[in-house]
Amino acid sequence: MAFCKYIVVLLLAIPAWAGIVEDVRMALAQGDFSIADSDLNSYRGKNGITPEYTEAYSWMGRAALDAHQYDQATAYAKRTESLAREQLKQRPLDAEPRLPIALGAALEVESQALAARGQRTQAIAVLQAALRTYGNTSIQARLQKNLNLLSFEGHPAPPLRAEQFLGSKPPVLAQLKGSPVLLFFWAHWCADCKAEAPIITQLRFEFAPKGLTVIGPTRLYGYTAQVEHAAPLDELAYIDAVRKRFYGGLLDMPVPISAYNFDKYGASTTPTLVLLDRTGKVAMYHPGALPYDQLKAEIEKVVAR
Repeated sequence: MAFCKYIVVLLLAIPAWAGIVEDVRMALAQGDFSIADSDLNSYRGKNGITPEYTEAYSWMGRAALDAHQYDQATAYAKRTESLAREQLKQRPLDAEPRLPIALGAALEVESQALAARGQRTQAIAVLQAALRTYGNTSIQARLQKNLNLLSFEGHPAPPLRAEQFLGSKPPVLAQLKGSPVLLFFWAHWCADCKAEAPIITQLRFEFAPKGLTVIGPTRLYGYTAQVEHAAPLDELAYIDAVRKRFYGGLLDMPVPISAYNFDKYGASTTPTLVLLDRTGKVAMYHPGALPYDQLKAEIEKVVAR
């Protein structure tokens, strides 16, 4: 049910030209794998194996994973990966946007299916191998996110880069040992981040007397709401304007700006919330927004320790 609602919401943002991807996602939103498979076969018969076909096919694995059909999900994932690798013989991964989406999804599904079956070590190995191969491509952060979901908690938090920043100067994480730290990864285009900001503001107000520090890493994306290809300085000014408009309660929050931080923490989902305990280790790693009560409970745990 959650998967269906998720797909329906996403479909609202799919442009009309999406074609086969939209058709497959619509069928899967209704839980109908046979229609999705029929749509894929029809498209393939007319167009052959294309990046669009491969992306559409990758949704089969995601749907099977959501349905806890782990063997089937793995089969779809490996087939997607095979299709993508064959096309990569003729082009680099980031020559267009669809193959990265498909390949990233395939590796994600394969690792999550392994982890769901209790094969955590094998899942980590799949992601580590993928990072060695695709660590310099656009799917790096997605792979790192999935690896972090399996192995991040309990380990020391990686240092943040802060050569460029907004707000107050970002502290070095190592200097914050003894205090809990909440990292709030956000993006200027992210509506969920804006919705999370009042929650972060309230929790910082409540827990700052107990030592909580909040840092809000973001990054440049190369565009703004008005400009498709924005120069770095123009985008930086736009980020500052967004910060002042939507993050008024967090204007003194240090905002280091670096794609490196997003890659290292696997923040391909925004917001991503990372909570560090008083020893500087990751106590919680959560891609996505969290409601007030749930995030408060997590903070209370690290404060109590």
